[in-house]
Amino acid sequence: MVRRMVSVEAEGLDVAAVLAHYEAHGYARLGRVLDDAGVESLRERADDLMLGRVVYPGMFFQPDATTGRYEDAPLGLGWQGPSLEYRKLEKLEKDPRFLAWLENPLFERITRARIPGDIVLYRAILFHKGPAGGSNLPFHQDGGKLWGLTREPDLQIWTALDDAPEGGGCLEVIPGSHRAGLVTALGGVIPPDRVEAADAEGHVVPLPVRAGEALLVHNHVWHRSGRGRPGQRRRAFSACYMSADTTCVRKKKAPRVFPPVFRHPMRGG
Repeated sequence: MVRRMVSVEAEGLDVAAVLAHYEAHGYARLGRVLDDAGVESLRERADDLMLGRVVYPGMFFQPDATTGRYEDAPLGLGWQGPSLEYRKLEKLEKDPRFLAWLENPLFERITRARIPGDIVLYRAILFHKGPAGGSNLPFHQDGGKLWGLTREPDLQIWTALDDAPEGGGCLEVIPGSHRAGLVTALGGVIPPDRVEAADAEGHVVPLPVRAGEALLVHNHVWHRSGRGRPGQRRRAFSACYMSADTTCVRKKKAPRVFPPVFRHPMRGG
């Protein structure tokens, strides 16, 4: 059985106040919500997966760029053997430890306050900047045609498994940018000319966090992260929640099926 990992500090969290800030600014701090033992447990499991000590068929791996440039990160290679230089690991809901964390009671309170009805998971993903510093990630939005959905999700919960200091891989956001919606229909990386036109550098807000702290991140808020500090890893776990009424519309492959996480209490099950 996987142990409970929510910190004592999180039990009295004012969810309504957090969501009000989130609605206005496109992000919100939850504070320290993952306890010390939980941090160590998820760090250990993240490394188990990267080093092949624990294996789940169908997981997604992306190696990092050796240049530190997001544009150079290889695509489509998948698992390349044991390494602590993977940039992304996806489908972490396959692992009981990560599943227990993304289904914890605090996250259920938050998601139910934001999303009506049954709730499913779009993705559960580890973002990793390895000992060499990892790569930068430019301003982007998580949605659009790249995601191939019938409706846009708008709630991600991002948990730091390592310290992410300012200038060392922390998230950086443009507050309020989510209110204008998608910059391009495709979604993803925001074109440089649009970044310049918005004077993004003049409005960016860094969000440094300590291990165990979590953030709410709106899918459409402009966000980015720089490289980590050499010799200091930055592991972060992100879960994106959405309504169970959302379906996949992609054509090139079989439509994705999204795992249920929280069923509406009136529907049972």
